[in-house]
Amino acid sequence: MMTIFEAAGGMAGLLGLAHAWHRRAYADEVVGHAFAHGDLLDPDGAKVAAYWAEALGGPAEYSRLMGGESYALRRHAGNGVHPDFDARGEAVFDAAVDDCFEGELAVTLKAYFRWANRHMTAYPHAVEDVPDGLTVPHWDWGGPVG
Repeated sequence: MMTIFEAAGGMAGLLGLAHAWHRRAYADEVVGHAFAHGDLLDPDGAKVAAYWAEALGGPAEYSRLMGGESYALRRHAGNGVHPDFDARGEAVFDAAVDDCFEGELAVTLKAYFRWANRHMTAYPHAVEDVPDGLTVPHWDWGGPVG
């Protein structure tokens, strides 16, 4: 069976999704606030696409070259609990997926993002709460792996 990474068109497909996500997220009056301070800025989408690639069955370049899971979680940690913001981010991502994909792949990517959003916000109180040495969780057509 083809991985989600392969079904999405590999790195090129996920970069296209990253561009669509960033275009919509940066422009959104609520979600764009998270990117306004520069700490989550990824202008070419390479980091988020590499993260998604690793999580969705592609190469582990994010972990090898871009910081790994503990780094990713720390970038999202310490911002408190914000369910309304999270829901808005998920809606923006859903629209970006609709720009790029359809069918089962689109449904799966949206489900992945909802799950990943909760995973990324699992440490709302402090960056220091994120343990060292975490690995990028993997997702396949049936959901989280492992």
